Amino acid sequence: MQHSSRRPLTLSLTARRAPDSFGIDPFYNDFIAGMEDRLREVGGSALLRMADDVDEELADYRRWSSDGRIDGVVIVDFVTDDPRVRLVTELGLPAVLLGGEPSSSLPTIDVDNARAMSDAIAYLATLGHRRIGRVGGPPDLLHTRARADAFAAALAEHGVTGRTVGGGYTAETGSEGTRTLLADAEPPTAIVYDNAVSAAAGVQTAQDLGFTVPDDLSLLAWDDSAVCQLSEPPLSVMDRDVRSLGFAAASALLDVIDGRVVTTVRAPDAVVVERGTTTPPRAS
Repeated sequence: MQHSSRRPLTLSLTARRAPDSFGIDPFYNDFIAGMEDRLREVGGSALLRMADDVDEELADYRRWSSDGRIDGVVIVDFVTDDPRVRLVTELGLPAVLLGGEPSSSLPTIDVDNARAMSDAIAYLATLGHRRIGRVGGPPDLLHTRARADAFAAALAEHGVTGRTVGGGYTAETGSEGTRTLLADAEPPTAIVYDNAVSAAAGVQTAQDLGFTVPDDLSLLAWDDSAVCQLSEPPLSVMDRDVRSLGFAAASALLDVIDGRVVTTVRAPDAVVVERGTTTPPRAS
């Protein structure tokens, strides 16, 4: 089957990652760019669709299945008993799950969030940090839960203390979470953030509170982006090459549309990229 006449491939989103002063979450900018890299090879395109809630997203899937304007979708940000998986299966709408349950009957890009969090804590503990905080993402998302469980397990494994606060991917939640952690009687010497926007806000908040980054406080972001690179100082990150995830998702979806069997595609593991926000803690 030739792809030259294919209509645009669609990446659908919910408003869980609400636009703030940074605009669209940089994760999706990079993910869409990766999809476009693959689709450009076959004359296709990708559409980034913002929805106010899951009901609007489900309505989009029904409409696209009916009018045939969209050839397939990539589904992200899963919750328990996610209704989107059932609906696209019922509709026969080609779909690939990014970070969904590998046991799903639908093709899945398996993102190992637990290993990435474990590696993040191992990196900070190896630097010498004994009190590590985390500003998490929305608590209902499966990948947030996987990271939270891995965070707790890694703290115990390395004999360090810490806790998770927050619950969003915005600058506001990043700032609030940072303030909460730094108000502890024994504040952390390092904080890991579940996304780039909250981490960038955390840098500014820590500095506003009189902490020098990284001498007083090390900060580690999740997923590299221009937001991390342009932070002052530039943010150290857990980088899993989001653009390559977009490329892999588009490739898998094209295979699904062409009738080829696709099950689980393992995403590359995240790696630490050291920049200007991580260093060993000051001597006590």
